[in-house]
Amino acid sequence: MSKTPSFDKDRDYIGFATLPEQVHRKSVKRGFEFTLMVVGESGLGKSTLINSLFLGDLYKNRQMPNVEERIEKTTRVEKKTMDIEERGVRLRLTVVDTPGFGDAINCEDSWRVCTQYIDEQFRQYFTDESGLNRRNIQDNRVHCCLYFVPPWGHSLRQMDLDLIRRLHRKVNIVLVIGKADCLNKTEVRKLKERILQDLEDNHIQLYQFPECDSDEDDDFKQQDRELKASIPFAVVGSNTILEVAGKKVRGRQYPWGVVNVEDAEHSDFIKLRTFLISTHMQDLKDTTQDVHYENFRAQCISQISQHALRERGKLKRDSISSTNGFDAAISETDRLLLQKDEEIRRMQDMLTQMQEKLKQTHLMEMKKNDSVIDV
Repeated sequence: MSKTPSFDKDRDYIGFATLPEQVHRKSVKRGFEFTLMVVGESGLGKSTLINSLFLGDLYKNRQMPNVEERIEKTTRVEKKTMDIEERGVRLRLTVVDTPGFGDAINCEDSWRVCTQYIDEQFRQYFTDESGLNRRNIQDNRVHCCLYFVPPWGHSLRQMDLDLIRRLHRKVNIVLVIGKADCLNKTEVRKLKERILQDLEDNHIQLYQFPECDSDEDDDFKQQDRELKASIPFAVVGSNTILEVAGKKVRGRQYPWGVVNVEDAEHSDFIKLRTFLISTHMQDLKDTTQDVHYENFRAQCISQISQHALRERGKLKRDSISSTNGFDAAISETDRLLLQKDEEIRRMQDMLTQMQEKLKQTHLMEMKKNDSVIDV
């Protein structure tokens, strides 16, 4: 015999407190999508870092171009997608790579391919969102752009500034200093300071971390402060597992020792992974939706409205011209009709006068005949 549930146990319980659990179950069932764009010249460890971040191998058959190929090489876009599952949560990760960026002799237009790709994804999403079937819209918009800065420069190059200036209002940009093990701590700190100063001087805004809520715990607030202080992230990537002091670590072997990429003293790798995956992935997606895509959508709607106004004005002018032509045609017809009416009236007058004259002539002849008979 089944047990009847008791509804009198808690009279103050309504049930909407389970809404977060319902949203969680639905989201986990549907899965998540994230698109990451990686930009930077060859040799900065982009592929190694991506493989280290997501513990995968997205670049198995990649071949590096030789010097002759780089002279005429152009920037292109390559998309690689992988499905990751962790504790029952599925993530469809799309990595958009830009091989050839900064590798050619003339790099003036290297930024153009990146901006065109981002705009194309926005335009495709806008078209799908405006269509009839909006149930299965695939989100291919770029949610974050990792821009790699070489460690051997003194700051940002003009090529770097040109790209970042054109992208910072279209996508969330996160700067990464590649192969940071080339620098010591003092050099890393000075390079970060010069990069941030260049961004401020050129009025370029990177991704802005959201402020912590007052009810967050102290550990989360401390972690958020450390992440903000680490920008731009100076990282070292590695796919090699080494054994150091009896522990297996992911690192790089050098004659003088081992660089542990997961050691905060050696690299900002853990901080970048924490920021990109554990703490701010959803905020990156929300910022893309609420800020960058809304700006693009507003521009599209404004252009459509202006085009509609121009078409409406053109139709109105054509309608006025047609109406004026119609009025002119009507006036010409009326004039001809009036002329015909005037001619008919004159002919009627002439007929009336002739009838009157014939009548008078007939009366005169009658009188003449009467006078002859009397004689």
